[in-house]
This record gives sequence, structure tokens and C-alpha cells, in this order.
Amino acid sequence: MLVPERQASRYLAAAAIVLAYLCFCALFALPSLRQRRQDRVALAPAAGAEQQLLIVVASQTGFADLLARQTLDSLQQVGVSAQSISIERLDAARLQQAKTILFIVSTTGEGDAPDSASVFVRKLMSASVPLAQLRYAILALGDRTYSQYCAFGHRLQHWLQQQQAQTLFDLIEVDRGEQGALRHWQHQLSVFVGHTEMADWSAPAYGNWILQERRLLNPGSAGGPAFHLALSATASDMQWQAGDIAEIGPEHPAQYVERWLSAHGLSGASMVQAGGARISLRQHVARCVLPAVPAMSPESSMLPATDAENRSAQAWADRLLPLPHREYSIASIPSDGKLDLLVRQMQQADGTLGLGSGWLSRYAECGGQIALRIRENRSFHAPPDDRPLILIGNGSGLAGLRAHLKQRAACGHHRNWLVFGERQRQHDYFYREEIMAWQASGVLQKLDLAFSRDQPQRLYVQDQLAAQAEAVRLWVADGAALYVCGSLHGMAAAVTATLTQILGAAQLEAMTEQGRYRRDVY
Repeated sequence: MLVPERQASRYLAAAAIVLAYLCFCALFALPSLRQRRQDRVALAPAAGAEQQLLIVVASQTGFADLLARQTLDSLQQVGVSAQSISIERLDAARLQQAKTILFIVSTTGEGDAPDSASVFVRKLMSASVPLAQLRYAILALGDRTYSQYCAFGHRLQHWLQQQQAQTLFDLIEVDRGEQGALRHWQHQLSVFVGHTEMADWSAPAYGNWILQERRLLNPGSAGGPAFHLALSATASDMQWQAGDIAEIGPEHPAQYVERWLSAHGLSGASMVQAGGARISLRQHVARCVLPAVPAMSPESSMLPATDAENRSAQAWADRLLPLPHREYSIASIPSDGKLDLLVRQMQQADGTLGLGSGWLSRYAECGGQIALRIRENRSFHAPPDDRPLILIGNGSGLAGLRAHLKQRAACGHHRNWLVFGERQRQHDYFYREEIMAWQASGVLQKLDLAFSRDQPQRLYVQDQLAAQAEAVRLWVADGAALYVCGSLHGMAAAVTATLTQILGAAQLEAMTEQGRYRRDVY
């Protein structure tokens, strides 16, 4: 049978990805293969466990199967009980017993489901199956050159929502195996399971950016400290669109690095080969996932490293995995001449700062280097025309909305409405002067603020939308697009529920399909 040229190229591309992955495993996994096998046996879920996390795969060329294996390995390595099955084994009974499902699904041809999903589509997706107990996430694989891009993934999400299933995080599209989207999938998984130290499947090729400015935006706030950061790079790196994401390569605090080195009897001055460069062990350790530090030992003087110490240092360097990236919405546009971030400082239960937010808000030095890569985020890019835009967000979600407002102002598109929420106007009105200037100049035609703690009864952005229901309907009737940025659980879910009440589920679903309802939520 002859295979069409375009389809053949897709098979070849998938085969190349599989081959590259197998080569990667052969090259890097062999030194610890025995230990990894032992770990996998120890963490394997019990057969028939009904409450374990399910990974459901609908594959056509085998690429979805490969990603399911990577997902399963990552989860099991941090002790999460999980099982991977083909979608053809997912019947109504199993679906209704499941509590959490990760779907990894391909789209084939012009928007079709893979062959393995034919029974699922015919028997289940044409019926009503109550799934209020289910939480799910979808990794949708596709090819953007086809008109029905990731269509089966979107059809599956639409059906699950109709059955009252609840999303863990927004559907992630993957265009021909794009690595940034796969890193985003793993990032969302690590946050969901509470193991944010999981190493990236493929480390981003970071550039070296300079931290120019760090400024506390909310002194005296009852909430977590929020910081404005400005970074610079060479002109060739200053390329992005409003809506894109900054992937940050965090580092451990210097004090923790020295404590770890001392506890393991290592000299940070030892030179090692890592990532194609010769650097000090101290530099390398700062960027890696580290085994737990034993009880603090007395500080020892750093003597010149012996040959034996150097060999030990290289062994450690070969063993350590790089820290996973952290993601932040970009709050500026390239014409600003700098990349701005709005970062909320997060604190762990034991009082230590979050890895990414702690690095950016406290430990990184102004004037020092930040490892950063820009990830294109097409699903949150602005509409190309001057249609009305309703921007909705809370907290640090203002970052992505700020970039859009800057872009709209630069293009002379003034039909903009901002709905923003935080705790207190006195302390948490981020970028107040800028927002007021946009309002005075007409860039913002409408502004609604919700400071939840400024009155006895809590007031949130969804409440402002409900109060402005008629205005929302009028703006939507005039072709408006709605963009939401901020916290997924709480704000984003409540905003969707309120918009469904205002516009109706059918209209909101149609706007999603048309690209008029977009979210960058976390």
C-alpha cells in the first residue's frame, strides 16, 4: 500500500524521535540501570488497585506510548502509584471507578482518533457516563500543518466536561513532539503530585540573562511577597510575543550548596565535565537535584583537591540530574528592552523558600546571571486584530495580562477591559500607576478591581464579572475575546463557572473552539 508523502513524513519523524529517545536511554541510563530496575520493582503498583492513578494512551505511531512510559517512569520514581493502559481497555465501569486519569492521545489524519480509540469513541463518547468523581488531564499530540490540530484531544476534553469530570490543569497541545510543550506537561505533573524536584525529560537550552532589577511590590501585605524583576540579554535573545513563558533554570542557595559539599566530603573547587563544559563542582551542584543532606557537620577548610577527590567529584557530577525548570508568565514586550517577571515568593511548610521563587526573589544577585529560555505559548497569544479584549486575572497572573496590555497599547488597540483581583488595594495593587495611566489615556476602556480583604464580605474577580454580566454579554456580542491568567484552582474555575452562567455553556464552548476564550493558568 502506498503511503501519502505527508503521512510518511510523520511516521519517519515519530520513528526518529523514538530512536533518539532509545539512544538517550542507552547513553545515560546504563550506569544506574540495575538501581533503576530495583526502584521500579519496589514502586510498581499492586495489580488491580482501583484508586491508583491511570495513564490512558491512544497512540497511532507509537509516540504516545513512548510518552506514557516516560510519564509512568517519572511518577513511579517519586513513589506515585500509577498504571498505564491503552484506551481500548477503558470501559465505562473502569472509567467510573477511576479517581485520576492522565490521557495521552494522538490525532491522526484530518482530526480522527487513533485506531485503538475506535471502540471508546463509538461506545462511550456517544453516550452519557456520569464522571463527577474523576479528575483528569490531557496531553494532546498533533501536527499543526493539519487543519484539525489536536482535534481528538479537544473532542475528548469536551466529552469529559459534559460528563462533569474536573480538569487537573488545562489541556496541553504538542506540535510534532515539541520539547517545550512536553516540559510543560512534566512541570504540571510535578506540581500536581507535589514532587517539584522531578528532573526534566529534556533540559532547556538556557541562555544567560542578567538580573537588572528586583523590587518588592507589596510591602506590608498580608499575602506572600511579590517581586517585580527585570532581566536583559543580547538583542538576538529578546524575541517573544505577549503570552509567552519564561523557563527559568533555578539554583540552590550558596549556603545550601556548601553544606551539601561539606556533608559529602567534596571540594567545590574541583573541576568537572558537565553539559559539554568544564566547570567547578560547586557550580554544577548548584544546578542539580541533590540527595538529602545528612546532619550538619562542622565547617571544614577547603584544601586543594587531590586527584582522588577530583575523580570522586566527577563521579558525583555524572550521577546528578539537572534541576527542573520553573515557568513564569512574561510581563513585558521586547520593545521595552527588558524581560519583566512578576514572581510571588513561595514558602515550604518547613519555612524554606520555593526553589524557583526563592532563587529569583532572594538568592540570585542583581547583576548576576539567570539561566532563562523563552517558550512560545501560542495558546495565549493575542488576537491579531483590534477586537475587544477582556483580560481577567488575579495575583501574579497580572504578569501575562500586563504584557497583552502593553502590546495592545503599542498597536493602538484600545478596546480593552481589565478585571483584576488581589487582597488589599493599599498593598497589593501591582503596577497601579501604569494601570491608571492606561485608563487615563484610553488604552483601558473599562477597569474593574476586586480587593478581597477591603470589605467584610470577600470580593473576587468572578463577583465583578457577575455584577457586570450585561456588559460582558455586550462585549462578547461585539466579538470580544476573553483571556484569563492566574491561579487554576479557585480563580480560574470560578471565572469559568461565572462566564458559563452569563453566556451559557454552548457559547463559552464555541468561543473556546474559536480561540476567543484562552487561559494561562497554574
